[in-house]
Amino acid sequence: MGPGDEGSSVLFARQVRCLAPLLAGALLLTACGGQGSADTSRRAGDAVTLDNCGTKVEVTHAPRRAVALDQGSAEIMLSLGLADRMVGTATWTDPVLKGLEKENAKVPRLADRYPSFEKVLDTEPDFAAASFAYTLGKGGVATRGQFQQLGVPTYLSPTDCAGKDNSGDGDGVRTSALTMDTVYGEIRDLARVFDVRERGEQLITRLKSRVTKATSGLDASDVSVLYWFANADSPYMAGCCGAPGIVTEETGVRNVFDDTHEEWPQINWETVADRDPDVLVIGDLTRRSQSAESAAQKIEFLESDPVTKHMSAVREKRYVLLRGQDMNPTIRTVDGVEKVAAGLRTFGLAK
Repeated sequence: MGPGDEGSSVLFARQVRCLAPLLAGALLLTACGGQGSADTSRRAGDAVTLDNCGTKVEVTHAPRRAVALDQGSAEIMLSLGLADRMVGTATWTDPVLKGLEKENAKVPRLADRYPSFEKVLDTEPDFAAASFAYTLGKGGVATRGQFQQLGVPTYLSPTDCAGKDNSGDGDGVRTSALTMDTVYGEIRDLARVFDVRERGEQLITRLKSRVTKATSGLDASDVSVLYWFANADSPYMAGCCGAPGIVTEETGVRNVFDDTHEEWPQINWETVADRDPDVLVIGDLTRRSQSAESAAQKIEFLESDPVTKHMSAVREKRYVLLRGQDMNPTIRTVDGVEKVAAGLRTFGLAK
């Protein structure tokens, strides 16, 4: 939103607020007469109420016009078979998860980054979900209160609030280690909201099975790793306890920066070289907002910089490439577990 747009935004919001009861009625009529996916009905008065990141969320009917404001939320919904009940997605950092391409193509993309609040409201949403607190805060799409004023319930992934302090200027600090149980809880919450609980349990079972298969018989307790997400000038490395912490725990390796609880602290290369990890887990990003986003750019930097080129992992070319979403706390974290486990075996580091 640019200077001078605030007044028109307020006027637009008032107009939509006045129309909200009419829109809700129209949506209910559409729900009664349309062809939806299975398990969409909910008995009258059988609302779902959630205590979500300190906010009470009440959803009176299974959503039919949902928006996913972050890629992680979108991929969970798509994995639950909800494309026909989604009217928009936004804030994408990577290509959609393999296997979801056809379903994703059915849903309009509102923006590659944050869409305006007005553009979201144009879809006449009856539910909005986000992966990160910033998306539903000042500077993001809109606050949860702004959505609530228009009668639109919101859901924030508990992976970005449970055991996490987001009050500072960075990406937050973990007060306790994140686990896949929190991701599974998010899947269950959304499956309840959309009345597809069986699908949710099936998805969780598949994810658990993949983690078990990837790590079965793996012993990498003597291996140290570093997770580099983005930026060559002031690199963002993973602290102990976010999504990379799940990968660390499941594979049994040691994160060389497990002594910081910051989500993504910026650490100088001299310190990185001093800790000399055995393996570098590198974010292969498609966005262009930082320096050295792609894996190719990162590797070129590592192999030419006078500080990093003598590191053991660089000399031995022990790189594991992950998508940005693999390093975020969502269903893609399982992809991260699989890729790191496979890399350890390929390098001959796993016993």
